[in-house]
Amino acid sequence: MRYGFTTGSCATAAAKAAAFMLLTGAKKTKITIETPKGIPYTAGLLDIDRKEHEVSCAVQKDGGDDPDITSGTLIYAKVALTSQLEPRIQIDGGIGVGRVTKPGLDQPVGNAAINHVPREMIEKEVMEVCQITDYKGGLRIEIYVPEGEKLASQTFNPRLGIVGGISILGTSGIVEPMSSQALLDTIRVELRQRRAQGYDYVAVSPGNYGLDFMKRTYGYDLDRSVKCSNFVGDTVDMAVELGFTKMLLTGHIGKLIKVAGGIMNTHSREADCRMELLAAFAAREHVENDNICQLLECVTTEEAVRILKEQGKCEAVMEYAIERICYYLEKRAKGALSIDCILYANEFGELAKSKGVEKWFTLLVQEQAQLI
Repeated sequence: MRYGFTTGSCATAAAKAAAFMLLTGAKKTKITIETPKGIPYTAGLLDIDRKEHEVSCAVQKDGGDDPDITSGTLIYAKVALTSQLEPRIQIDGGIGVGRVTKPGLDQPVGNAAINHVPREMIEKEVMEVCQITDYKGGLRIEIYVPEGEKLASQTFNPRLGIVGGISILGTSGIVEPMSSQALLDTIRVELRQRRAQGYDYVAVSPGNYGLDFMKRTYGYDLDRSVKCSNFVGDTVDMAVELGFTKMLLTGHIGKLIKVAGGIMNTHSREADCRMELLAAFAAREHVENDNICQLLECVTTEEAVRILKEQGKCEAVMEYAIERICYYLEKRAKGALSIDCILYANEFGELAKSKGVEKWFTLLVQEQAQLI
């Protein structure tokens, strides 16, 4: 399947091209940037507007074979000369780029919703143009998306407290196509291979963050285990079908709290009741109403964890969450699979683990020793 490029890559390409045309006076119809993934991106330039002290142009978003609502959208950058006394590169959002109004996101309240990786990409590529042209002054870069406000109504941005438009996103610079069936086939292959090696137990995590957490916290490399993406329930079904008897699931609270409500596909388009579940569990532990209302207003689960910790209720809430996660996982397995779980947060580390996890550590360390 064909990969595409993020809104961050498009904004970067447009900004680099506009800077080049402004500082050289030459017209440009294509521009190449290097994405953080190391894959070069050559973008065609549209709607070029050249003036003496500013230039703007657009790049059309190409989502590859995994198009989202922004595919085909024009992402604009306007680059203008500024006084040399001002900061060298200033980056802000214009029309159609959202603005952050709640804490807990990538950017502080008040900033344009241009995440830190796209900001770094833009600065790096534009600085390269400045060096080539020996320009020592300042530049003001405005990223804007004329259709952004309309598109944002179809995203989670309003709920997250990002108002007025879409976010400029991307950590790798590319959009890797996500075919649900292809992912499910990959999970099945990985499970089948492990079962064929004689193992009747398997460690599973939704993605790389879970693998990194296990390695950092417990010293266990899960690279040989299975990434289930959002397909928690399907992975349990396949594990039962293939004859596994035990499973360890390690995941971030932002995904696995959904499983505590019986949701077996954790993709945001399937369901998002993270704060509602945390609020309900907090009420069970007699957290005060005002704090429960705060939880419901949280943008991220990390922010919710902080509130629970401040109230001294985090441990009790997370223990109950683990209990419910294991209940629903074992219900899905219909008793054919013994399932343990580790729940963590990026900022706070391990939040809770089920009672059988300690035995897993012994089992996994023994397996690792055999493979050395």
